[in-house]
Amino acid sequence: MISRRDFLQVGMAASALYGASGFGNWARLAAQQKLTQDQLLNFDTYGNVSLIHVTDIHGQLKPLYFREPSINIGVGANKGAVPHVTGAGFRALYGITDGSPSHYALSSGDFAALAEGYGRVGGLDRVATVINAIRAERPDAILLDGGDTWHGSYTCYHTQGQDMVNVMNALKPDAMTFHWEFTLGSDRVNEIVEGLPFATLGQNIFDAEWDEPTELFPPYKMFERGGTKIAVIGQAFPYMPIANPRWMFPEYAFGIRDENMAAMVEEVRAKGAECVVVLSHNGFDVDKKMASVVPGIDVILSGHTHDALPEPVLVGQTIIVPSGSNGKFVSRVDLDIRNGQMMGYRTKLIPIFSDVIEPDPQVAALIDAERAPYEAAMSEVIGKTDSTLYRRGNFNGTWDDVICDALISERDAEIALSPGVRWGPSLIPGQDITREDIWGVTSMTYGEAYRSEMTGEFLKVILEDVADNIFNPDPYYQQGGDMVRTGGLGYSIDINKPQGERISNMTLLSSGEPIDPAKSYVVAGWASVNEGTEGPQIWDVVESHIRKLGTVTVQDNNSVNVIGA
Repeated sequence: MISRRDFLQVGMAASALYGASGFGNWARLAAQQKLTQDQLLNFDTYGNVSLIHVTDIHGQLKPLYFREPSINIGVGANKGAVPHVTGAGFRALYGITDGSPSHYALSSGDFAALAEGYGRVGGLDRVATVINAIRAERPDAILLDGGDTWHGSYTCYHTQGQDMVNVMNALKPDAMTFHWEFTLGSDRVNEIVEGLPFATLGQNIFDAEWDEPTELFPPYKMFERGGTKIAVIGQAFPYMPIANPRWMFPEYAFGIRDENMAAMVEEVRAKGAECVVVLSHNGFDVDKKMASVVPGIDVILSGHTHDALPEPVLVGQTIIVPSGSNGKFVSRVDLDIRNGQMMGYRTKLIPIFSDVIEPDPQVAALIDAERAPYEAAMSEVIGKTDSTLYRRGNFNGTWDDVICDALISERDAEIALSPGVRWGPSLIPGQDITREDIWGVTSMTYGEAYRSEMTGEFLKVILEDVADNIFNPDPYYQQGGDMVRTGGLGYSIDINKPQGERISNMTLLSSGEPIDPAKSYVVAGWASVNEGTEGPQIWDVVESHIRKLGTVTVQDNNSVNVIGA
C-alpha cells in the first residue's frame, strides 16, 4: 500500500512535471493569443475537499497593476530558496517562458512592456467570478481570507473599512484572520467583527491583561465538508504591537505562540478533525518554520509577505500555499482526505487577468456603489509618471523614492525615512497619477509626516533594528516587511553580520560627507508608532510634491550597497 508520504511526494512531482497548477497550460495558450476565462479556471476537480484562499487584498476593489519584486533576499536556511528567488532565476526554476503571462504575473522583468500587453490584474468583481466558478464545481468549498483586507485605499480609510467589509461579505467567506485591520483601532475592529456572518480566527490573539484567549477571536472553527471534518486554525500577524501602534489595540496581545498552535492542533484532532488547515498571516518563512516545529498541520495558507508561487512548498508533510496580494491571485487547493489523513492534493494559483475574467455583475455594482461618494475626489489627476512606480523590493522601490523626495522637499529635511511596507499598486510609464493612486501607497490611520532632529548614532540604531527584523537568520525574529526606505542617506549593509554590525559607511548624499554619530540631522518621516505624532498627513505631502513636479521621473537609486546577498 502506498504511504501518505508517497502520495504527497507523487502529488508534488506531478504538479512540477505536468503543471497541476495550470500555469504551464495557460502560458502556452496565451502565447497563441487564445487565453480565455475558461482556460484560466480549468481545473480537474480532485479528492473530496476544496479550499479557496485570498489574502493581502489591502483595500483594492478595482483592477490595478502590481509589479512583483526584483530583489527578495533570503538568509540562513532560506537563502536561495523560494520565495527568495526572483527575476530570470525564478522563471528558470519554474520553466516560465520570457514574455508569457506567467512571466508578467509572477516576475518583475520587462514589467511595463508586459503590462501594456496583458493589462491590469485583480478587481474583486473578477475574484467573485473565480470563486463562483469554483463553487459551481465544488459547492461546499471553504473560502478563507488571510487578512490585510480592511486597509490600504482611499475608500477604506474614509469608511473605516466598511467598503471592504460590505464587498467581502458579498463573496461569503467562511473565515478570516488579521493584521492591518487592527490599525482601525480595537473599538472599530470589535464593532465590525461582532457583525460579521463568518468566523474571525486567531489562536494567537490573547487578552493582554490576563494573557488568555479572547471570545471574539476564537482559535479555530470546525467544518464538515465532503464527508470530512476540517479544522481551520487562525494565525494573526504575530508582531502587531511591534510593527504597528500598540496604543491602537492595547487590550490585545499577539505573538507566534507555536506551543499554543500545537495544543490547538491536538485539540481539534481530539475532536475528530481529519484535516488541519492553518489560515496564517505569519509570512512565508515563519510559516515554513512553524510547519517544521508544529506536527499535524496538513495545509498552511500563507499571507503577509505577499509571495505568489505557482506551486506549494512542502515542509515535512505540510503543504504551504502563498496566494500573492492586492487581489491579483486566487488559490484553489483540492485535497484527498481518507481515513483521517491527507493522501494527496492538487492546487492552482489562478491569476486574475481583469481583461480576461468577466466581472460578476452584482459585486461590480456593489463596488461602484461603495466608491460613488468618493469618485470625484479620488479620480482627480495630480500629475503624470514617466517611470514605473512600484513598492516591492528589499531596500527601495520607486514609489518609496517619490515619497522620500516629497518628505525632504515639502518638510525641508536633510534625510527622509519611509516604512518598508509592501502594499500598494504599481503605475506604468505614461499613466496619470490620481489622488487615489497616492492614497494606494500612503493610506493608513497614523500617516502623520513628522519632522524632527536625530543624531547620526540614532539613525544607525534605526537602520540596525530594522535590518535585524528582515535579515535575522531565525524566521521567528523576522517581521516580514522590507528595509526602511531612506532619502538623502546612503549606507552599506552586510546582511550576514550579527545584529548591530550590519550597517556601515553611512553618508549624507547632499554633501557626500560621512554621517557623524554625534551630529544632529533634520529628518522627516511618517508612520511613527508613537502616540501623539504631529505633522501633515503623508498623502497631502506627496500630493503637493507631485503637483509641483507635474511629471514624475525617478532616477536609479544606488544609495544602498548590499554585501553578502
